[in-house]
Amino acid sequence: MRAHPAGPLHGNITPPTAAGAPPEELGALDPHVWPRSAERIGGELHLGGLPVTELARTHGTPLFVLDEGDFRSRAGDFADAFDGADVHYASKAFLCGQVARWIADDGLHLDACSGNELSLALAAGFPAERIALHGNNKSLVELQLAVDAGIGHVVVDSFDEIDRLVPLGAARVAAGGSPVPVLIRATVGIEAHTHEFIATAHEDQKFGFSLSTGDALAAARRVVSEPGLHLAGLHSHIGSQIFDTAGFEAAAHRIVGLLGAVREATGQTLEELNLGGGFGIAYLSEDDPVSPSDIAAKLRTVIASECAELGLPVPRLAVEPGRAIAGPGTVTLYEIGTIKPVRLGASGAPGTPLVRNYVSVDGGMSDNIRTALYDASYTCVLANRSSDAPPALCRVVGKHCESGDILVRDLWLPSDVQPGDLLAVAATGAYCWSMASNYNYLLKPPVVAVREGAATEIVRRQTLSDVFALDAVLADLPAPSPAPSQPAPEHAVGVRS
Repeated sequence: MRAHPAGPLHGNITPPTAAGAPPEELGALDPHVWPRSAERIGGELHLGGLPVTELARTHGTPLFVLDEGDFRSRAGDFADAFDGADVHYASKAFLCGQVARWIADDGLHLDACSGNELSLALAAGFPAERIALHGNNKSLVELQLAVDAGIGHVVVDSFDEIDRLVPLGAARVAAGGSPVPVLIRATVGIEAHTHEFIATAHEDQKFGFSLSTGDALAAARRVVSEPGLHLAGLHSHIGSQIFDTAGFEAAAHRIVGLLGAVREATGQTLEELNLGGGFGIAYLSEDDPVSPSDIAAKLRTVIASECAELGLPVPRLAVEPGRAIAGPGTVTLYEIGTIKPVRLGASGAPGTPLVRNYVSVDGGMSDNIRTALYDASYTCVLANRSSDAPPALCRVVGKHCESGDILVRDLWLPSDVQPGDLLAVAATGAYCWSMASNYNYLLKPPVVAVREGAATEIVRRQTLSDVFALDAVLADLPAPSPAPSQPAPEHAVGVRS
């Protein structure tokens, strides 16, 4: 993480170098990074068969554009690669009613991390038996909802949670129902090669029962002893945005060892093993994610080998791809408002200043907090047209009153970008809309699904009246209407507020 939120110059460290050498073709769409339907026609970016200028005029900016074909084909890739296993879609990456129905129709499972995510899925008609409930601090109300709905698994995370769940399971059995199916989340002690905040299987963090201290085995013993609970299997998750399969293989080795220890301690052979996921995606051209088929082949081989060594039957597997389904297929469109050249010092050539253009757009950290929160890297392109202008070093920033409000830290854009142009930021489908806020009272953008030339708004744009409705003083007052805007310049293609 950087030393100072206002940037390296304020932290007395050397200014960062430019984003490498300018690419041969500014605005090129790397197919590893951009949605599968992305193409340029007449210089303009098209998504799902639609030009981005039409999408911006119709729906405004900022705007999340979700390529439905990309989303569903990636879900299918994982379902095919893990045929015979359960593939769980990550609600926390991005969830709305339409996405829940796509996932249900495509035969996937779903993991919810809160009672409200669970409620949304159930309201959308998602089959309860294909839902797993996660979370390190599930309330009694959330657990009651899960038990009453008859969800597939509760992934227990602490002894306190087992204590809360026991009477609910006992009551269900007393009423003639079946015991509540439970997975024990084990912390296997694997250091995933990812950001500290999204590595989840090392010892010093909030999730799961430690394998090394014996807590995971003790939790299994406790669940087995309760007639209202059914220990269906084990769960392991080592982190998020991971490219190296070695961590998954090491975790699989340890979690199968726990299967053997549970059988020895309780006499029960567990039938299910959820290996988690957190598979990485390409945010930049240099990122190299592993394909679903490669992941599946390696994990199946490791599990089969480890189970054979311990004389265990191979359990039914489950995986949680995380951002790998939702992330790559969504692009965020912004309209440029202000461009400010900032001199950074000498570039190396005598008398030649190094200049970075701060390109401000009409969104920012309220719709993508990941750059500020995780130091995440994104790329973007000039979307409404092509340009032969020479490259300029740029930093794409938002409109919030924070110097850390950065979307793309360093990249090359055409030097003739101007107010009214559209920028498209790639791979924003996971953890952007779902982590959005109303900071500075900006409103959450809509989400539009595109496919084969048709656009469908699946999440509408938030309005100021929506926000006022939560304010005890303003709830009954109408939100002020904006004054008529001045005519936009001829080059403007977005929808101005």
